Amino acid sequence: MPTLVKQPTRITAQGNKPKLIDEYVGRVNTDTAGLSLAHMRSPQGWEEPGQRPEFDEFTLVFKGMLRVRHEGGAIDVAAGQAVIAHRGEWIQYSTPAEGGAEYIAVCLPAFSMNTVHRDDQ
Repeated sequence: MPTLVKQPTRITAQGNKPKLIDEYVGRVNTDTAGLSLAHMRSPQGWEEPGQRPEFDEFTLVFKGMLRVRHEGGAIDVAAGQAVIAHRGEWIQYSTPAEGGAEYIAVCLPAFSMNTVHRDDQ
């Protein structure tokens, strides 16, 4: 039988400014370890520490622009575009443009603080 997810759980975000993370599917809201699905809203100027996660992250931007820094440079992901960050790669997310960004992130397996491996702050 399908499982209805009635509402997300608000997750505390890392970074220099407040960011809204609503997890619909994942370790916190549905006790799902295989995948996480979260709705993100980050303000202009938000930046999180770099990380080298043990999961793939698939991100679809709906509004604004998400910058993804990596060891070879940076990719600006505009509304209507997506990006795949592969497990084991160093990445850093930010939203430097006016208006910030709104996007969906899917992590496979699910996001975990134990497997994200953030840079020391």
